[in-house]
Amino acid sequence: MSSPGTAARAQELAERALSLSKADDCVVLVDESTSANLRWANNTLTSNGVGRSNCLTVVSIVGGATGIVSRDGATADDVEDVVGASEQAARESVPAEDRMPLASGEWGDWGAPPAETSIGVYGDLARELGEQFKRADASEEVLFGFASHDMTTTFVASSSGLRARHDQPTGHIEMNAKSPDFSRSVWAGAPTEDFTDIDVAGLASGLTRRLKWTERSVELPVGRYDTILPPGAVADMMIYLYWSAGARDAQDGRTVFSRAGGGTRVGDKLTDLPVTLRSDAAAASLSCAPFVMAHNSSAELSVFDNGIPASPTAWVKDGKLEALVQTRHTAAITGLQVTPYVDNLILEAGSTGSLEDMVARTSERALLVTCLWYIREVDPRTLLLTGLTRDGVYLIERGEVVGAVNNFRFNESPVDLLGRITDSGATERTLPREWSDYFTRTAMPPLRIDGFNMSTVSQAY
Repeated sequence: MSSPGTAARAQELAERALSLSKADDCVVLVDESTSANLRWANNTLTSNGVGRSNCLTVVSIVGGATGIVSRDGATADDVEDVVGASEQAARESVPAEDRMPLASGEWGDWGAPPAETSIGVYGDLARELGEQFKRADASEEVLFGFASHDMTTTFVASSSGLRARHDQPTGHIEMNAKSPDFSRSVWAGAPTEDFTDIDVAGLASGLTRRLKWTERSVELPVGRYDTILPPGAVADMMIYLYWSAGARDAQDGRTVFSRAGGGTRVGDKLTDLPVTLRSDAAAASLSCAPFVMAHNSSAELSVFDNGIPASPTAWVKDGKLEALVQTRHTAAITGLQVTPYVDNLILEAGSTGSLEDMVARTSERALLVTCLWYIREVDPRTLLLTGLTRDGVYLIERGEVVGAVNNFRFNESPVDLLGRITDSGATERTLPREWSDYFTRTAMPPLRIDGFNMSTVSQAY
């Protein structure tokens, strides 16, 4: 637990920075973070550790220009230097295009100590892993993996009277099971806020089942295949769509959400299917900051918006593009509502049932992918992405998995995928494999995609 001195430290840094500021306006953000990790290899726990960090960010506004300076590990003795450097940067800058009046008001318990994590968060997990290590030894499986838990409290204060704080827990587990000769590998992962809801036995059981599938190998050529994407792979594609949904870039004609002839495609049908993609800071098990926390300005964020509400937003509703990520500045340009970035993402396709149900009702040949990896953008105008499959692609025939096939490089657009869904399951909380270091708060359904483009055979496994 924090001592009283430590508990007040972040708030004191923020208040001291404001008191020293000679700028026209000032915004201060202080991030206090603790992290704990656990690692295992060859059916044995190998390491654990706990870390602590803080970061002070000062945004000085002088004559409409901004100067932003951040310092890691800041102490009270550093505040004056950071404030001075921020003011000097503002004086050397031109007026900011996105300047707006600063928000005021209160969010959260400003005076409470920063939240913390510790190695104790893994108490039950470590015991359950021990049981799975014994089982794996007996089954000739080799387990590898790690667990990560972070707790970050962000304090935001401004000269306009804003006093806001948010505690954000972020955790996830990733596990690999390999054959004893390491020639076959499968993966599973799950997000969590506190590790009380992680089903280690369930994750390990799924790994065992899929490792068994890899005992039969089938070589397939490149081509377009009916493909079932599990929720995590769907999340990786939809997150990239979300990150590409900035209103300013769309207004300027640079993205898949730009309308031919000018403006954005808000209001256009992306698909005739009843899919909804939304964000909600209060979503169960996916909760995130209900207000904007902007450490810098970009096309999708503005430091002037710190403290304004991050309201529930449907980005796509019943197949129609409903909104794009907006600051107050870009909303004034596009004439659309202010819809700030929210740090979670939920896709709903109106179906029930599990991934296993979808496999069972696949009457013809199809592929089942474990996860996607090394995703990169090819064409922003269509949002064409390329990437690799990893840790298992399986062949489904007449409702059963009959073996593993080679990995592929794919070329697909997440926007285009929305119109080629032929089956789906229930939306569930999931972990994206590619973006697990950046974006863990997602809930997605498994999807069956017509003609998923496997463009090249990959040697990765």
